[in-house]
Amino acid sequence: MRLSSGEKVFQVFLIGFILLVSAGMLYPFAHVLSISLSTTAESVRPGLHWYPHEISWFAWQRVVEDSNVWRALGNTVFRTIVGTFLTLLALSMAAYPLSKKHLPHRSFYMMFIVVTMFFSGGLIPSYLLIKSLGLIDSRWVLIIPGLISTFSLLILRNFFMTLPEELEDSAKMDGAGDLRILFTIILPLSKPVLATLALWSAVGHWNAWFDAMIYLQDQKLYVLQTFLRRLVIAAESDPLLPPKDETMAPETVKAAVIMFTALPILIVYPFLQKYFVKGTLVGSIKG
Repeated sequence: MRLSSGEKVFQVFLIGFILLVSAGMLYPFAHVLSISLSTTAESVRPGLHWYPHEISWFAWQRVVEDSNVWRALGNTVFRTIVGTFLTLLALSMAAYPLSKKHLPHRSFYMMFIVVTMFFSGGLIPSYLLIKSLGLIDSRWVLIIPGLISTFSLLILRNFFMTLPEELEDSAKMDGAGDLRILFTIILPLSKPVLATLALWSAVGHWNAWFDAMIYLQDQKLYVLQTFLRRLVIAAESDPLLPPKDETMAPETVKAAVIMFTALPILIVYPFLQKYFVKGTLVGSIKG
């Protein structure tokens, strides 16, 4: 198909714009990675840092050898895996009955749930509630309070409403109950939307730090993002950072920890990305 001169100009402009936006998104990662692999003199050099001119692995070695980093990583992995699994389970158990037209008072339940998207009790009442439940200084405080997202619940409910009712009717004729229908028929057909919700939940858990900062006093329970925040803000007194008289800039250690924090979720994302658009669209067809 031959393009007109105007279409060719537009194609060139579009490609250039996409390349420019891509470079703007990739540069922060390239900059931090370059700083983490640079020497002290290179890390404090002004200007763009696309790649290290002189590679030094000292910052990464310092991060890898620090037991606090691995403890925080273990807490984050536990939170991400267990939290994502329980979130998908809770979402499925809640969205399935809400997708049924014969559910009594379904409109009231939906209105009650949707209201939580716009109003909350506030930080202090939430803290008092968590304290009264005995979840302070517990791993579960990072999972249970945010177990169900209203937006994700609506996405999954709308997807369940698009599935043919004949599938459930035939299963019920064979003697299957609601739980068996949900776990053996409905959920296997919902892999795209479940993968999308799993990605949202996993990224949210991996990047979360505020709840850990508020509800956790034991530093052994800190997640990686909270540890990173302490490292960046309290740099002068943090034991991970090198003293000023060493030939090592604190910025290189900070950059190494940032990359160490971001790499796992960046590695996982491409495997779920193919489900992302499909799962979002199929979950927004019905209201």
